[in-house]
Amino acid sequence: MISSKTPKTIREKLRKIKIVLTDVDGVLTDGGMYYTEEGLVMKKFNVKDGMGCLLLSKAGYKTGIISTDIHPINAIRAEKLKMDYVITGTWEKLQAARNIAESENLSLENIAFIGDDVNDLELLKEVGLSIAPADASPTVKSVVNYVSPFNGGNGVYRELTDMLLSIDLNSLE
Repeated sequence: MISSKTPKTIREKLRKIKIVLTDVDGVLTDGGMYYTEEGLVMKKFNVKDGMGCLLLSKAGYKTGIISTDIHPINAIRAEKLKMDYVITGTWEKLQAARNIAESENLSLENIAFIGDDVNDLELLKEVGLSIAPADASPTVKSVVNYVSPFNGGNGVYRELTDMLLSIDLNSLE
C-alpha cells in the first residue's frame, strides 16, 4: 500500500507504469516444484496474487509473464488470469520486454517487472520499476528499486497491485 512513508522515487515510478510483467518460479510460486509418482510437475500459486492480476487488468493495465521455464502450467496459469502476454522458454527477457513495450507504443520506463534470480538481472536493470521478493537472490535484491517484504508465491505480486491501485496522484506534487 502506498503511504507517506513510500519513497517519492517509487511513487513517481509507479505513476508511469502501464504494463506489469513477472517471472513465474520464485515470484508467482514459492520456487518449489512438486512431482507426482508419474513424474508430473505441480506448482503452487497464490490466489491473492492471482486476484491482483485480475484487478490490474480490470483497471486497464497490461499483464504478462516472461519465464525461462517452458512448463505448460505457467501458460495455463497465465491464461486463467487473462494475462495479455505469455512468453516462456526464453533467456532473452529484456528483448521480450522491449518487444512488448514496442507493441503497446510504450517504453521500458512504463514496465514494472518482478524477478527473483540472476536470469532476471538484465531486465530488472532496465525497466521503469524493478521489484524482488524478500527471498530473491542477494544479487537481484542489490539492483532492484524495491524489495518486497513478501516471499515469492506469498503476495509480492499482490503488493505491487495494491501499490499501483492506491497511488495517490496528488501525493507527487
